[in-house]
Amino acid sequence: MCKGIRFGLIISILLPVLVHSQDRLPIIDMHMHARTSMLRDNNGNPMPRECQPRPCEGLSALAREDDDVLRLTLEAMDEYNIVLGFLGDRPARVRHWLEAAPDLFIGAVGFNPDLDPAKLREEYRSDIYGGVGELAPVYRGISINDPLLEPYFAIAEEYDLPVLIHISGMGAPTETFRIRTGHPELLGEVLRRHPNVRVYLENASFPFFEEAISIMYMFPQVYADISTISWIVPRAIFYDHLERLMKSGLGNRLMFGFDQIWWPGVIGDAIESAPFLTEEQKRAIFYNNAARFLRLSDEEIAAHHGR
Repeated sequence: MCKGIRFGLIISILLPVLVHSQDRLPIIDMHMHARTSMLRDNNGNPMPRECQPRPCEGLSALAREDDDVLRLTLEAMDEYNIVLGFLGDRPARVRHWLEAAPDLFIGAVGFNPDLDPAKLREEYRSDIYGGVGELAPVYRGISINDPLLEPYFAIAEEYDLPVLIHISGMGAPTETFRIRTGHPELLGEVLRRHPNVRVYLENASFPFFEEAISIMYMFPQVYADISTISWIVPRAIFYDHLERLMKSGLGNRLMFGFDQIWWPGVIGDAIESAPFLTEEQKRAIFYNNAARFLRLSDEEIAAHHGR
């Protein structure tokens, strides 16, 4: 295992989860956030789950208090036998979650233009992180190939860390969100400067299907997660996007995630119920592709399967 990567898998701690969820095969979640405070409306009530296309009525949030997000996320991981989660956010939030459950998460620092590059490097010297991201400059109207992102890619390349990138034409409605800054074509410039960086695209760049195909065909180190679109958009358009990716021969580079943010109950059954996926393809998305992408050892994989 490369220096700087700490997956923290301790078999004796994982066994209770594996036994409790022994009727389910293990899942790796490649898109999680370490939120430590609730998202609330103007009346102080927890915001309902997001949905698209608007106007729409999202489901009520299960979490009511700040600590509920972590607790309910851990309960969902236990229920679905999610044995490892890629956890990105601000350093203090990630540290809080890693302290609560250090053996269930791969910690990562998300993009923050206010975080000094020297402080970012200091964080990664601590050796508690196993990834970088989510890098989502699109929410600030900043392109993924902007020089502000260079320290993150440099660290990923130096420590051989996987990177989650918000290359997508959709996201939460903020005043500074700009669709053009999340266009997949911009990633090509980054990968030419950092050819050894392993990256994966949030939601396989939905709705930029053709662009996602192009970038994944051109750069074999690029994988993609299937996360937010499994619950935020109509099921039919999600299945259309997923099936086209499968027909394009990219089923061995798609990874599961549920991007729970403030809504730990969003995991659902979208992948499990997909009528066009074989059981082998589902296992690849739920676990096998991520295990390969993360370069898990045989011992780590065996522990996840209770062997």
